[in-house]
Amino acid sequence: MNKNIKWLYLDFNSYFATIEQQTNPSLRNKPIAIVPSITDYTCAIAASYEAKKTGIKTGTMIAEAKKLCPDIVCIQANHEKYIAYHHKLVSEINKYLPIENVCSIDEVACKLIGKERNPKNAISLAIAIKAGIKKNVGDYINCSIGISINKFLAKTASNLKKPNGLKILFKDNLPQKIKKFNLSDLTGIGKRMERRLMLANIKTINDLYNLSPKNMRKIWGSVQGERFWNMLQGNDITEISTKTTTIGHSHVLHPNWRKPEFAKHILNRLVLKAASRLRRKKYFCKKIKVYIKIRSGYFIEGKEKFYKINDSITLLEKSDLIWNKALISNKIRKVKQVSVVLYDLEYLESPQTDFLKHLNNRFENIIEKRKNLSNTIDIINSKFGRDSITIGSLPKNISEFSGTKVAFTRIPDIKEFYE
Repeated sequence: MNKNIKWLYLDFNSYFATIEQQTNPSLRNKPIAIVPSITDYTCAIAASYEAKKTGIKTGTMIAEAKKLCPDIVCIQANHEKYIAYHHKLVSEINKYLPIENVCSIDEVACKLIGKERNPKNAISLAIAIKAGIKKNVGDYINCSIGISINKFLAKTASNLKKPNGLKILFKDNLPQKIKKFNLSDLTGIGKRMERRLMLANIKTINDLYNLSPKNMRKIWGSVQGERFWNMLQGNDITEISTKTTTIGHSHVLHPNWRKPEFAKHILNRLVLKAASRLRRKKYFCKKIKVYIKIRSGYFIEGKEKFYKINDSITLLEKSDLIWNKALISNKIRKVKQVSVVLYDLEYLESPQTDFLKHLNNRFENIIEKRKNLSNTIDIINSKFGRDSITIGSLPKNISEFSGTKVAFTRIPDIKEFYE
């Protein structure tokens, strides 16, 4: 048997819900749903295992969840808490193995070296990590651990037993040990790719393993198909490096905040937050895009282009232009969601010549003053807390609707909670 294992992958079970059950013992062993706001018109962004057993999952509307499970307890998400526990968990895991990749808020991957690649030693490390988490971070926090020959298969192994599992997937076990998985159980196969595979008469894991690299590339329509074939076979592949291309925020509005005049306050808050992140990451942007969702499946989109900027006042002015055009053109009465995206980014240290300051010194002075004011606001808020100072009016209770949120694929810097 080939026992050349190289990766250990940890997946924290029902993470948001578990952290709430950890910090509030009265919620333990109860079906709970984590929600953006307390209303039947939103959906669950996470569910405890007790809730999952009743059919509730991420994306289930709360009105439907209450029909499936009348005893469901809805908890408003506390993203700052989830980030704080994430850092505690990362710190604890690093005591046993250095973390190679933080894959999401609730998943990390560790590369095994030397004697750690011995299956018995790898299992001992996994058991020690589980015990350390229980002892030093939280007695109610569980994780499923997968061990295998590459990171992709280690993650796949972590899904073999949930919750609180520990499984090794050797190359010799493939594909037999995962043949009961659905195609969509594999990371990288979403609904669209699953449909493509079905159209190609690929319906099972065994069918997938019988594909050649050439055929897989054809189905994927890109070289990513060959990369996926190599991952399935247990081959190591080079990670594709990514860089920041956009900075944005989005918010689904509580029913009480769907009038245009209220929604505009939320949009302003998101613009200010995105602008602060832009400066902290040392970028300018050259374009801003605003999305306004009016009803299911219907978005209004507006864009503005400009010379590179990163100050809050100018970005608010640009978003105002988009908003006012949208309101006049579409006679908006209710807004379900607002989003802002800053893009076409450029580093502050960009070597490009700034012709603007040679053409219009008065304009340049205004921009410089706005930049200085924006930076001063950032410093004050980072020291005294979010919204200690802001631009424009700030209605009561807006902070609970516009704070930092955790996307599973992007872990906010702790500084974002002050922006």
